Amino acid sequence: MSGSTIIPWVVGNWKMNPLQANAQQLIQDLKQYFTQEQISAQSCHIGVAPVSIALLNVRAQLCDTPIKTVAQDVSRIAGLGAYTGEVSAELLKDSGIQFVLVGHSERREIFADTAEIVKQKVQHALSAGLTVIYCVGESLEQRESGQAEQVVLQQICDIATVVQAEQWQKIVIAYEPIWAIGTGKTASPEDAQTMHAKIREGLSQITDQGKNIAILYGGSVKPENAVELAACPDINGALVGGASLNAESFYQIAQAFAKTQ
Repeated sequence: MSGSTIIPWVVGNWKMNPLQANAQQLIQDLKQYFTQEQISAQSCHIGVAPVSIALLNVRAQLCDTPIKTVAQDVSRIAGLGAYTGEVSAELLKDSGIQFVLVGHSERREIFADTAEIVKQKVQHALSAGLTVIYCVGESLEQRESGQAEQVVLQQICDIATVVQAEQWQKIVIAYEPIWAIGTGKTASPEDAQTMHAKIREGLSQITDQGKNIAILYGGSVKPENAVELAACPDINGALVGGASLNAESFYQIAQAFAKTQ
């Protein structure tokens, strides 16, 4: 079971959405919800992950709200140099971005982010002082063949060699069963809790910080299932996809997890 001192995280991954006009409306709606009925930083950390070209604009517009701005990805190359199209951890940090997603299944599956590439991204992000939201998850085939726990725990072990002891406090885990991302399917709260407990157990074998690391659930999270997921002892928040593009839905999900504190 997770430690009672873990503050939940609710992070909206906008992916390759939305267009400018819709983004502006979404930001205004978010500001309205999160400033009129504030969720304190002590009850829940809130973040949104826009496309890279919108990071600084979104950060500037949300600076007077509790909502943090999160990068969706980071280069496997550190520092500066002749790497066209890349954005390094140092550039993110220099721009005031403190948080980054690494290892999302879409990066692994569509863009061929191997375990080695993901490990490099985590290492450079941590070295630059960023907080990493590290994504893990199994495919439907892996779950049906009984390999789900093995696959997810291996993904945790993949980064263990590059995370220094004191850096685990800058790691958040996001468990997203690949078969539940954008499909409308959600792991049952019981199944999600079982996997989260296994992740907690695995983390505790790697680091003495294991009991303090937030483990988020992702995969078709919406207001209708957020309360039930939030009630699970080892689910410390949510990585939200489609529902984060609607300010009211996103706020309701954040409320569900904030109320657990």
